[in-house]
Amino acid sequence: MKLAIVYTSITGNTEELAEILSGCFRQQGMETDCYPLGDFSLDSISGYDSLVIGTYTWGDGDVPEELLPLQQELLHCPRLVTGIFGTGDSFYPNFCGAVDVLHDIFLDAVSLKIELSPQRIDMLQIENFVGQIIGA
Repeated sequence: MKLAIVYTSITGNTEELAEILSGCFRQQGMETDCYPLGDFSLDSISGYDSLVIGTYTWGDGDVPEELLPLQQELLHCPRLVTGIFGTGDSFYPNFCGAVDVLHDIFLDAVSLKIELSPQRIDMLQIENFVGQIIGA
């Protein structure tokens, strides 16, 4: 199975989580490509069996505008999205709200929310996320 991780990040926290996830998938023997959103071509979607989307949350729990074209494209192949992850600050009322919005669109996707920057204590949650995607 060939998997792509596509993410957008402002502070670097979601990027860091994307890199950790990429390493975890590779340790499990999955062919994995990891892309910042700006480096991912929508034309390459058909080359993947699975797609994992990483996002930060904007405003009042919104999906960032730069992610909307990918979101729209994926509405034509919703089963391709197997995971959604994000980082956020629980200080805000809609902690990782963009993850929730995307999860509501791609109902079969597994989701992962991490407080700020990934820490060692988050590894069990991260490994469970990877395991659920591989087992899907």
